[in-house]
Amino acid sequence: MRATIIVLDSLGVGQLPDAANYGDAGADTLGHIQDNCELNIPNLRALGMGNIDSDPSSTSGADTSKVAGGRLAIDEPSGIFCRLAEKSAGKDTITGHWEIAGIETKVPFKTYHDGFPQELMDEFVKVTGRGYLGNCVASGTEIIEELGDEHERTGKVIVYTSADSVFQVAANTDVVPLEELYDICEKARALLVGKYSCGRVIARPYVKDAEGKRTRTADRHDYAVSPPEDTMLNLISETGQTVYAIGKIRDIFNGSGVTEAIHTESNDDGVSKTIEALNKDFDGLIFMNLVDFDSKYGHRRDPQGYAKAIEDFDVRLPEILAAMKDDDVLFMCSDHGNDPIHTGFDHTREYIFCLGTGKMLKQGVNLGTRSSFADIGASITEMLTNGEKETAIGESFAGLILG
Repeated sequence: MRATIIVLDSLGVGQLPDAANYGDAGADTLGHIQDNCELNIPNLRALGMGNIDSDPSSTSGADTSKVAGGRLAIDEPSGIFCRLAEKSAGKDTITGHWEIAGIETKVPFKTYHDGFPQELMDEFVKVTGRGYLGNCVASGTEIIEELGDEHERTGKVIVYTSADSVFQVAANTDVVPLEELYDICEKARALLVGKYSCGRVIARPYVKDAEGKRTRTADRHDYAVSPPEDTMLNLISETGQTVYAIGKIRDIFNGSGVTEAIHTESNDDGVSKTIEALNKDFDGLIFMNLVDFDSKYGHRRDPQGYAKAIEDFDVRLPEILAAMKDDDVLFMCSDHGNDPIHTGFDHTREYIFCLGTGKMLKQGVNLGTRSSFADIGASITEMLTNGEKETAIGESFAGLILG
Protein backbone atom coordinates (compact mmCIF):
# COMPACT_ATOMS: atom_id res chain seq x y z
CA MET A 1 0.00 0.00 0.00
CA ARG A 2 1.02 3.59 -0.63
CA ALA A 3 -0.60 6.70 0.85
CA THR A 4 -0.67 10.27 -0.39
CA ILE A 5 -1.53 13.28 1.75
CA ILE A 6 -2.30 16.57 0.01
CA VAL A 7 -2.59 19.52 2.38
CA LEU A 8 -4.79 22.33 1.05
CA ASP A 9 -3.00 24.81 3.26
CA SER A 10 -5.38 26.85 5.46
CA LEU A 11 -8.72 25.58 4.09
CA GLY A 12 -10.49 25.47 7.45
CA VAL A 13 -14.13 24.41 7.76
CA GLY A 14 -15.45 26.43 10.71
CA GLN A 15 -14.44 27.84 14.07
CA LEU A 16 -13.24 25.56 16.83
CA PRO A 17 -15.01 25.83 20.21
CA ASP A 18 -12.05 27.80 21.61
CA ALA A 19 -11.70 30.11 18.58
CA ALA A 20 -12.64 33.19 20.59
CA ASN A 21 -9.54 32.66 22.76
CA TYR A 22 -7.47 33.22 19.62
CA GLY A 23 -9.49 36.19 18.37
CA ASP A 24 -11.17 34.01 15.76
CA ALA A 25 -14.84 33.86 16.77
CA GLY A 26 -16.96 33.33 13.67
CA ALA A 27 -14.08 32.24 11.42
CA ASP A 28 -15.13 29.89 8.62
CA THR A 29 -12.74 29.77 5.67
CA LEU A 30 -14.73 27.45 3.40
CA GLY A 31 -18.12 28.87 4.37
CA HIS A 32 -17.15 32.49 3.84
CA ILE A 33 -15.52 31.74 0.50
CA GLN A 34 -18.76 30.05 -0.55
CA ASP A 35 -20.71 33.08 0.69
CA ASN A 36 -18.76 35.30 -1.68
CA CYS A 37 -18.00 33.11 -4.65
CA GLU A 38 -20.35 30.11 -5.05
CA LEU A 39 -17.64 27.50 -5.55
CA ASN A 40 -17.71 25.24 -8.60
CA ILE A 41 -15.92 22.16 -7.24
CA PRO A 42 -17.75 19.06 -8.55
CA ASN A 43 -14.91 16.62 -7.88
CA LEU A 44 -14.36 17.62 -4.26
CA ARG A 45 -18.11 17.64 -3.73
CA ALA A 46 -18.40 14.14 -5.21
CA LEU A 47 -16.04 12.86 -2.51
CA GLY A 48 -18.04 14.54 0.27
CA MET A 49 -16.50 17.98 0.82
CA GLY A 50 -19.92 19.53 1.32
CA ASN A 51 -21.23 16.68 3.48
CA ILE A 52 -18.77 17.22 6.34
CA ASP A 53 -20.51 17.86 9.65
CA SER A 54 -20.68 21.35 11.12
CA ASP A 55 -22.04 23.21 14.13
CA PRO A 56 -25.18 25.31 13.68
CA SER A 57 -23.38 28.35 15.10
CA SER A 58 -20.46 28.26 12.66
CA THR A 59 -22.12 28.55 9.26
CA SER A 60 -24.96 30.24 7.45
CA GLY A 61 -27.33 28.70 4.91
CA ALA A 62 -30.15 26.22 4.64
CA ASP A 63 -28.50 23.25 6.37
CA THR A 64 -26.31 24.36 9.24
CA SER A 65 -25.47 20.76 10.15
CA LYS A 66 -23.08 20.65 7.18
CA VAL A 67 -20.10 22.82 6.27
CA ALA A 68 -20.75 25.93 4.16
CA GLY A 69 -24.38 25.84 5.24
CA GLY A 70 -25.04 22.63 3.34
CA ARG A 71 -24.75 24.42 0.01
CA LEU A 72 -22.05 22.05 -1.25
CA ALA A 73 -23.63 18.80 0.00
CA ILE A 74 -24.74 16.04 -2.39
CA ASP A 75 -26.95 12.99 -1.91
CA GLU A 76 -24.44 10.16 -2.30
CA PRO A 77 -20.80 11.16 -1.75
CA SER A 78 -18.25 8.51 -2.72
CA GLY A 79 -15.37 9.30 -0.38
CA ILE A 80 -14.37 9.16 3.27
CA PHE A 81 -15.05 12.52 4.91
CA CYS A 82 -14.82 14.18 8.31
CA ARG A 83 -13.65 17.23 10.20
CA LEU A 84 -10.95 17.18 12.87
CA ALA A 85 -10.36 19.40 15.90
CA GLU A 86 -6.94 20.70 16.85
CA LYS A 87 -5.63 19.17 20.06
CA SER A 88 -2.51 21.33 20.12
CA ALA A 89 -2.21 24.89 21.32
CA GLY A 90 -1.83 27.29 18.42
CA LYS A 91 -2.93 27.75 14.83
CA ASP A 92 0.28 27.84 12.83
CA THR A 93 1.67 25.72 10.02
CA ILE A 94 4.20 23.72 12.01
CA THR A 95 1.74 22.94 14.82
CA GLY A 96 -0.90 21.78 12.34
CA HIS A 97 1.40 19.60 10.25
CA TRP A 98 3.13 18.14 13.29
CA GLU A 99 -0.24 17.21 14.78
CA ILE A 100 -1.35 15.57 11.52
CA ALA A 101 1.82 13.50 11.81
CA GLY A 102 1.29 12.57 15.46
CA ILE A 103 2.68 15.28 17.76
CA GLU A 104 0.72 17.41 20.22
CA THR A 105 2.20 20.86 20.80
CA LYS A 106 1.13 21.71 24.35
CA VAL A 107 3.00 25.00 24.63
CA PRO A 108 2.50 27.23 21.57
CA PHE A 109 5.54 28.55 19.76
CA LYS A 110 6.62 31.98 20.98
CA THR A 111 5.32 34.94 18.98
CA TYR A 112 6.67 38.48 18.71
CA HIS A 113 3.80 40.95 18.34
CA ASP A 114 6.07 43.87 19.26
CA GLY A 115 8.97 42.78 17.07
CA PHE A 116 12.08 40.91 18.14
CA PRO A 117 14.15 42.03 21.17
CA GLN A 118 16.82 44.62 20.47
CA GLU A 119 19.63 42.47 21.90
CA LEU A 120 18.67 39.69 19.48
CA MET A 121 18.62 42.08 16.54
CA ASP A 122 22.01 43.49 17.56
CA GLU A 123 23.40 39.95 17.46
CA PHE A 124 21.71 39.41 14.09
CA VAL A 125 23.54 42.41 12.65
CA LYS A 126 26.81 41.20 14.13
CA VAL A 127 26.65 37.67 12.71
CA THR A 128 25.16 38.53 9.30
CA GLY A 129 27.04 41.73 8.51
CA ARG A 130 23.80 43.32 7.32
CA GLY A 131 21.64 45.94 8.94
CA TYR A 132 17.89 45.54 9.02
CA LEU A 133 14.66 47.44 8.45
CA GLY A 134 11.21 46.81 9.87
CA ASN A 135 11.31 44.37 12.78
CA CYS A 136 7.54 44.54 13.10
CA VAL A 137 4.34 42.61 12.43
CA ALA A 138 3.49 43.07 8.76
CA SER A 139 2.04 41.65 5.58
CA GLY A 140 4.88 40.36 3.42
CA THR A 141 3.59 41.94 0.22
CA GLU A 142 2.96 45.29 1.89
CA ILE A 143 6.25 45.60 3.72
CA ILE A 144 8.39 45.11 0.61
CA GLU A 145 6.52 48.03 -0.95
CA GLU A 146 6.82 50.15 2.18
CA LEU A 147 10.53 49.48 2.79
CA GLY A 148 11.70 48.30 -0.63
CA ASP A 149 13.26 51.58 -1.74
CA GLU A 150 15.29 51.96 1.45
CA HIS A 151 16.34 48.30 1.37
CA GLU A 152 17.50 48.60 -2.23
CA ARG A 153 19.37 51.83 -1.45
CA THR A 154 21.06 50.68 1.77
CA GLY A 155 21.33 46.91 1.47
CA LYS A 156 19.68 46.46 4.85
CA VAL A 157 17.42 43.39 4.85
CA ILE A 158 13.73 43.60 5.74
CA VAL A 159 12.80 41.68 8.91
CA TYR A 160 9.18 41.11 9.89
CA THR A 161 6.91 38.67 11.67
CA SER A 162 3.19 37.83 12.03
CA ALA A 163 0.80 36.21 14.48
CA ASP A 164 2.74 33.01 13.77
CA SER A 165 6.08 32.20 15.34
CA VAL A 166 8.12 33.33 12.34
CA PHE A 167 11.21 35.42 11.67
CA GLN A 168 10.95 36.46 8.03
CA VAL A 169 13.76 38.04 6.02
CA ALA A 170 12.89 39.71 2.72
CA ALA A 171 15.39 40.95 0.17
CA ASN A 172 15.67 41.91 -3.47
CA THR A 173 17.92 39.25 -5.00
CA ASP A 174 19.70 41.94 -7.05
CA VAL A 175 20.74 43.53 -3.74
CA VAL A 176 21.22 40.42 -1.59
CA PRO A 177 22.01 37.34 -3.71
CA LEU A 178 19.82 34.33 -2.99
CA GLU A 179 22.61 32.24 -1.46
CA GLU A 180 23.52 35.09 0.89
CA LEU A 181 19.87 35.45 1.89
CA TYR A 182 19.78 31.75 2.72
CA ASP A 183 22.99 32.10 4.72
CA ILE A 184 21.49 35.04 6.64
CA CYS A 185 18.45 32.92 7.49
CA GLU A 186 20.60 29.99 8.61
CA LYS A 187 22.47 32.32 10.97
CA ALA A 188 19.18 33.71 12.26
CA ARG A 189 17.94 30.17 12.83
CA ALA A 190 20.96 29.51 15.05
CA LEU A 191 20.13 32.60 17.14
CA LEU A 192 16.42 31.87 17.59
CA VAL A 193 16.67 29.26 20.33
CA GLY A 194 16.24 29.23 24.10
CA LYS A 195 14.66 32.45 25.32
CA TYR A 196 14.39 33.61 21.71
CA SER A 197 12.76 30.42 20.48
CA CYS A 198 10.91 30.73 17.17
CA GLY A 199 9.12 28.14 15.05
CA ARG A 200 10.39 29.12 11.64
CA VAL A 201 12.82 31.42 9.89
CA ILE A 202 11.67 32.14 6.35
CA ALA A 203 13.72 33.52 3.45
CA ARG A 204 11.47 35.78 1.35
CA PRO A 205 13.32 36.73 -1.86
CA TYR A 206 11.74 39.12 -4.34
CA VAL A 207 12.54 40.72 -7.69
CA LYS A 208 11.78 44.15 -9.13
CA ASP A 209 10.95 44.59 -12.81
CA ALA A 210 11.66 47.53 -15.12
CA GLU A 211 8.35 49.16 -14.19
CA GLY A 212 9.22 48.98 -10.50
CA LYS A 213 6.82 46.18 -9.59
CA ARG A 214 8.08 43.99 -6.77
CA THR A 215 7.17 40.28 -6.84
CA ARG A 216 8.10 37.56 -4.36
CA THR A 217 9.73 34.59 -6.06
CA ALA A 218 9.23 30.85 -5.64
CA ASP A 219 12.65 30.56 -3.97
CA ARG A 220 11.19 30.94 -0.49
CA HIS A 221 12.91 28.65 2.00
CA ASP A 222 11.77 27.74 5.52
CA TYR A 223 14.12 26.86 8.36
CA ALA A 224 12.09 25.10 11.05
CA VAL A 225 12.87 23.53 14.38
CA SER A 226 13.01 19.74 14.41
CA PRO A 227 10.08 17.75 15.80
CA PRO A 228 10.68 16.80 19.46
CA GLU A 229 9.81 13.13 18.85
CA ASP A 230 9.19 10.65 16.07
CA THR A 231 6.32 11.41 13.72
CA MET A 232 4.45 9.40 11.11
CA LEU A 233 7.32 10.23 8.73
CA ASN A 234 9.96 8.61 10.95
CA LEU A 235 7.83 5.56 11.68
CA ILE A 236 7.20 4.90 7.99
CA SER A 237 10.76 5.56 6.79
CA GLU A 238 12.15 3.32 9.57
CA THR A 239 10.41 0.37 7.90
CA GLY A 240 12.47 0.96 4.76
CA GLN A 241 9.67 2.68 2.87
CA THR A 242 9.94 5.99 1.04
CA VAL A 243 8.72 9.27 2.52
CA TYR A 244 8.48 11.57 -0.48
CA ALA A 245 8.07 15.22 0.58
CA ILE A 246 6.74 17.73 -1.94
CA GLY A 247 6.71 21.50 -1.42
CA LYS A 248 7.48 22.84 2.05
CA ILE A 249 6.91 19.53 3.86
CA ARG A 250 10.65 18.88 4.20
CA ASP A 251 11.14 22.34 5.72
CA ILE A 252 8.24 21.95 8.16
CA PHE A 253 9.75 18.74 9.58
CA ASN A 254 13.34 19.97 9.17
CA GLY A 255 14.00 16.85 7.08
CA SER A 256 13.23 14.45 9.93
CA GLY A 257 11.90 11.19 8.51
CA VAL A 258 12.05 12.42 4.91
CA THR A 259 13.85 10.19 2.41
CA GLU A 260 13.24 12.24 -0.76
CA ALA A 261 12.19 15.87 -1.21
CA ILE A 262 11.31 18.13 -4.11
CA HIS A 263 10.64 21.87 -4.31
CA THR A 264 7.52 23.39 -5.87
CA GLU A 265 6.82 26.79 -7.40
CA SER A 266 3.02 26.94 -7.16
CA ASN A 267 -0.10 24.92 -6.42
CA ASP A 268 -0.24 23.79 -10.03
CA ASP A 269 3.39 22.74 -9.95
CA GLY A 270 2.74 20.87 -6.72
CA VAL A 271 -0.09 18.90 -8.32
CA SER A 272 2.10 18.06 -11.32
CA LYS A 273 4.92 16.85 -9.10
CA THR A 274 2.49 14.77 -7.04
CA ILE A 275 1.32 13.07 -10.24
CA GLU A 276 4.96 12.47 -11.18
CA ALA A 277 5.53 10.88 -7.78
CA LEU A 278 2.45 8.67 -8.16
CA ASN A 279 3.83 7.45 -11.46
CA LYS A 280 7.03 6.28 -9.74
CA ASP A 281 7.36 2.78 -8.34
CA PHE A 282 7.87 2.78 -4.57
CA ASP A 283 6.09 1.95 -1.32
CA GLY A 284 5.40 4.45 1.42
CA LEU A 285 4.12 8.00 1.78
CA ILE A 286 3.79 10.99 -0.54
CA PHE A 287 3.26 14.15 1.54
CA MET A 288 2.53 17.41 -0.28
CA ASN A 289 1.53 20.94 0.75
CA LEU A 290 -0.26 23.41 -1.53
CA VAL A 291 0.84 26.69 0.03
CA ASP A 292 -0.74 29.17 -2.38
CA PHE A 293 -4.14 28.92 -0.70
CA ASP A 294 -2.58 30.34 2.46
CA SER A 295 0.22 32.61 1.26
CA LYS A 296 -1.38 34.16 -1.81
CA TYR A 297 -5.05 34.33 -0.85
CA GLY A 298 -5.72 33.71 2.84
CA HIS A 299 -3.10 36.09 4.22
CA ARG A 300 -3.95 38.65 1.55
CA ARG A 301 -7.68 38.44 2.38
CA ASP A 302 -8.65 37.60 -1.20
CA PRO A 303 -11.76 35.37 -1.22
CA GLN A 304 -12.11 35.51 -5.00
CA GLY A 305 -8.51 34.43 -5.54
CA TYR A 306 -8.89 31.71 -2.89
CA ALA A 307 -12.05 30.42 -4.59
CA LYS A 308 -10.33 30.31 -7.97
CA ALA A 309 -7.42 28.37 -6.47
CA ILE A 310 -9.80 25.76 -5.00
CA GLU A 311 -11.58 25.47 -8.34
CA ASP A 312 -8.25 25.11 -10.18
CA PHE A 313 -7.27 22.28 -7.84
CA ASP A 314 -10.65 20.63 -8.34
CA VAL A 315 -10.11 20.65 -12.11
CA ARG A 316 -6.85 18.74 -11.69
CA LEU A 317 -8.09 16.31 -9.04
CA PRO A 318 -9.19 13.73 -11.68
CA GLU A 319 -5.59 13.65 -12.97
CA ILE A 320 -4.39 12.73 -9.48
CA LEU A 321 -7.04 10.02 -9.14
CA ALA A 322 -6.16 8.62 -12.57
CA ALA A 323 -2.47 8.33 -11.58
CA MET A 324 -3.26 6.29 -8.47
CA LYS A 325 -2.54 2.56 -8.52
CA ASP A 326 -5.01 -0.01 -7.21
CA ASP A 327 -3.33 -0.11 -3.79
CA ASP A 328 -2.92 3.68 -3.44
CA VAL A 329 -4.99 5.70 -0.99
CA LEU A 330 -5.37 9.47 -1.07
CA PHE A 331 -6.18 11.81 1.81
CA MET A 332 -6.74 15.53 1.35
CA CYS A 333 -6.85 17.80 4.37
CA SER A 334 -6.00 21.24 5.71
CA ASP A 335 -3.71 22.30 8.58
CA HIS A 336 -5.50 25.36 10.06
CA GLY A 337 -7.79 28.10 8.80
CA ASN A 338 -7.11 31.42 7.12
CA ASP A 339 -10.52 32.98 6.63
CA PRO A 340 -10.18 35.64 3.89
CA ILE A 341 -13.21 37.49 5.33
CA HIS A 342 -11.81 37.58 8.87
CA THR A 343 -10.07 40.62 10.31
CA GLY A 344 -6.28 40.90 10.19
CA PHE A 345 -3.95 38.92 7.98
CA ASP A 346 -3.31 35.80 10.01
CA HIS A 347 -4.40 32.19 10.44
CA THR A 348 -7.72 31.36 12.07
CA ARG A 349 -8.41 28.68 14.68
CA GLU A 350 -10.69 26.22 12.83
CA TYR A 351 -11.55 22.60 12.30
CA ILE A 352 -9.73 21.05 9.35
CA PHE A 353 -11.34 18.78 6.79
CA CYS A 354 -10.26 15.35 5.58
CA LEU A 355 -11.36 13.56 2.41
CA GLY A 356 -10.17 10.05 1.57
CA THR A 357 -10.47 7.89 -1.52
CA GLY A 358 -8.92 4.85 -3.20
CA LYS A 359 -9.93 1.44 -4.46
CA MET A 360 -8.99 -0.15 -1.12
CA LEU A 361 -11.35 2.13 0.81
CA LYS A 362 -15.07 1.98 1.44
CA GLN A 363 -17.31 4.56 -0.18
CA GLY A 364 -19.53 7.18 1.41
CA VAL A 365 -18.26 6.94 5.00
CA ASN A 366 -18.90 9.93 7.25
CA LEU A 367 -16.42 9.76 10.13
CA GLY A 368 -18.10 12.73 11.80
CA THR A 369 -16.03 14.99 14.04
CA ARG A 370 -12.66 13.67 15.22
CA SER A 371 -10.85 14.93 18.31
CA SER A 372 -7.39 15.44 16.78
CA PHE A 373 -5.67 16.12 13.47
CA ALA A 374 -3.43 13.22 14.50
CA ASP A 375 -6.10 10.69 13.57
CA ILE A 376 -4.94 11.13 9.96
CA GLY A 377 -1.34 10.20 10.74
CA ALA A 378 -2.38 7.41 13.10
CA SER A 379 -4.51 5.84 10.36
CA ILE A 380 -1.88 6.10 7.65
CA THR A 381 0.84 4.78 9.97
CA GLU A 382 -1.30 1.76 10.82
CA MET A 383 -2.01 1.07 7.15
CA LEU A 384 1.57 1.46 5.95
CA THR A 385 3.21 -0.48 8.79
CA ASN A 386 0.58 -3.21 9.09
CA GLY A 387 -0.22 -2.00 12.58
CA GLU A 388 3.33 -2.53 13.83
CA LYS A 389 3.96 1.15 14.64
CA GLU A 390 1.83 3.83 16.29
CA THR A 391 2.06 7.59 16.45
CA ALA A 392 2.32 9.21 19.89
CA ILE A 393 -1.21 10.59 19.67
CA GLY A 394 -4.20 10.01 17.43
CA GLU A 395 -6.90 7.38 17.07
CA SER A 396 -6.70 5.40 13.84
CA PHE A 397 -9.83 5.14 11.70
CA ALA A 398 -8.23 2.61 9.33
CA GLY A 399 -10.52 -0.19 10.52
CA LEU A 400 -13.57 1.91 9.68
CA ILE A 401 -12.59 2.71 6.09
CA LEU A 402 -10.65 -0.21 4.63
CA GLY A 403 -12.84 -2.26 2.27
